[in-house]
Amino acid sequence: MTSHPLFAAGGHLVIAKALVTALEEFGHEATVVLTPQNRFGRQGAAYLSTWLMDLGQAHDGRSVDQVISFRFPSYAVRHESHVCWINHRMREYYDQWPRFSQSLSWQARAKESTRRALIHVVDRYLLEDCVTQVYAQSQTIQARLARWGRLSAEVLHPPPPPRPYRCDRYGEYVLVASRLTPLKRIHLVLEALRLPPAKMVRCVIVGDGESREWLTKLTKDYGLEDRITFKGQVGEAELLEHLACCRAVCVPAIEEDYGLVTVEAFASQKAVITCTDSGGPTELVRNEINGLIVEPTANSLAIALARISEDSMLAESFGVAGLQQVTTMTWERAVDRLLLV
Repeated sequence: MTSHPLFAAGGHLVIAKALVTALEEFGHEATVVLTPQNRFGRQGAAYLSTWLMDLGQAHDGRSVDQVISFRFPSYAVRHESHVCWINHRMREYYDQWPRFSQSLSWQARAKESTRRALIHVVDRYLLEDCVTQVYAQSQTIQARLARWGRLSAEVLHPPPPPRPYRCDRYGEYVLVASRLTPLKRIHLVLEALRLPPAKMVRCVIVGDGESREWLTKLTKDYGLEDRITFKGQVGEAELLEHLACCRAVCVPAIEEDYGLVTVEAFASQKAVITCTDSGGPTELVRNEINGLIVEPTANSLAIALARISEDSMLAESFGVAGLQQVTTMTWERAVDRLLLV
């Protein structure tokens, strides 16, 4: 079970659905349960409604053997066999607090500081006393749990979702597949493409979000309309087509929880370019082996994009190494660790 905002797409929901598919393939009955995720100021009601949910029995009277939750506030559900494969807590009250609080008036900051303290107490109680086992989806998440709450968790990286990945060719463009929000730092790619080292690089951006209008304007301001294509939100088939045909995948996000597209790129035999402060992707990308890890500057990213765009053999060698790595990340292993019964 996981929470999910309205009219949005996220990697955690993809992982939840993939886990259900894997559980069913191994002979279990499973379903995705979505819990509420309210707006700021109303999270208490979301936690309470999740706490009050009765997941002990199916509609036909059979008992539910286990619950696997993912993110706030879905881990507030009560069940005697409850594993949390945590994606993240409410980041505005944790690692994103400095950035979030700076945008507030002093009155709002005082109010949100109180809410933040309460959420910290509640989250620690739920994850320490009400959950049987906690797994973190990345070392980045594991470190956040330890820093805020002194909570311990084993790391279990999610495998790529069970999709028909393939590699058709190493095409003439770099792919960015992401929600278009500030933390995904897509503007860094645009800034890199306007620099001389990357003047020949083409990019396709798949995804939608609050930053799309700004990024589109930035593309025009930089004179990059002929080299950057915004595809918007696409279906699975079109995403797989782009993964199969791109030269490489770029993941420039800052402090990413996990970065599911990293393993999807590897499953498509494509290299990944990411940044030293990108969090989850840096745990999977091995610099100069299956991709490139560069400083989060436009110039460093421009050089990396140009290098892989100009050398298809390098892109292919990185992609082969990525595929070899991701084949060891299986859903069978994940299910074995997540199931208590």
